[in-house]
Amino acid sequence: MLIYLKLLATMAFWGGTFVAARMLAGVVPPIHAAFLRFTIAGAILLLLLRRFEGRLPSLERSQLGAVILLGLTGVFGYNVGFFTGLQTVSAGRAALIIALNPIGIAVLSSLIGGEPLGMARGLGVITSVAGAILIISNGHLSLLTEGIGFGELTLLGCVLCWALYSVIGRRAMRNLSPLAAVTYSAVAGTIFLLPLALYQGLLTKTLSYGLGAWASILYLAVLGTVVGFLWYYQSINKIGTVRSGVFINFVPVFAMLFGLLLLGEPLTPTLLQGGTLVIAGAWITNNNGFWRTKENH
Repeated sequence: MLIYLKLLATMAFWGGTFVAARMLAGVVPPIHAAFLRFTIAGAILLLLLRRFEGRLPSLERSQLGAVILLGLTGVFGYNVGFFTGLQTVSAGRAALIIALNPIGIAVLSSLIGGEPLGMARGLGVITSVAGAILIISNGHLSLLTEGIGFGELTLLGCVLCWALYSVIGRRAMRNLSPLAAVTYSAVAGTIFLLPLALYQGLLTKTLSYGLGAWASILYLAVLGTVVGFLWYYQSINKIGTVRSGVFINFVPVFAMLFGLLLLGEPLTPTLLQGGTLVIAGAWITNNNGFWRTKENH
C-alpha cells in the first residue's frame, strides 16, 4: 500500500510542476528557471548517486555521447520548451499537451527504435492526437491554426524532446542504473544551459528573485525532480514498469486540479473532453503489452 501512496504522491508532485512553472511566468526567464532547477537537482542527485552506489560510475566513450544527447534533449530542450510554453499556456492545458509524451515515445520507437506500433497502439495514437487537436483548437477546429501559438508549439517540442530522450536512453544507457543515467544527463543539461543563462544576466538577476520564485524553483528541483524520480523508480522496482506507468495518466489530472485551486484556471468542457481523449489514448498506447500478457496467462 505504501508504494502506491508514494506513486500517487509522485504524480501529484509532477502535476504541481506545471503550476510552479506557471507561477514563474513573467518573473524568472525560462532559461534561468531551467538552469536553477537542474543545478539544485543535479547536485542532490550526485550526492544520492554516491550514497546509493558507493561511487560515481565511470562512463565509456559511447555512454559519454549518450549522456550528451540525453542532456540536450531531456534536460536542455525539454525544460526550455516547458518553461517557455508555460509563460503563455495555462497549467492544465499545458499538462494535457505534455500528456502526449507516451504517444511521442511510441511513434518514435516505431520509426527509429524497431518497435512496431500495432493496431492497439495505433488506435491509442489516433485517440490522443484527436484529444490534443480538440484542446489546442478550444473546440473550434476551423480555428486550429489560430489556436496554435508559440507556447503550444514549444510544448509540442517538449513531447519530441522527451521521446528522443526516452528512446536514446533505452538503447544507449543499458549499462548504467536509472539513477546514474538521469544524474549524468541532468549535469550535462545544466552545463548546456549555463552559457545561455549567463548571457541573459543570471548573476545579476538571480539576486532579485523573491521568496515565491525561489519556493517554486525549489519545488521543481526537490519534489518535481529528485523525490519524484526516486519514488517513481522505487515503484518500478516493486510493482513493475507497466503498473507504475499507468499512474502517469494522473499527472494532467493533478495539474488541472492544482491549476483550478491555486491559479483559478477554469475547467472548460472542451478541456475536459480533450483531456479525456488524450489520457485514454495514452493509456491504450502504454498498456497494449499488458493486455496481451494478461490474455496469455
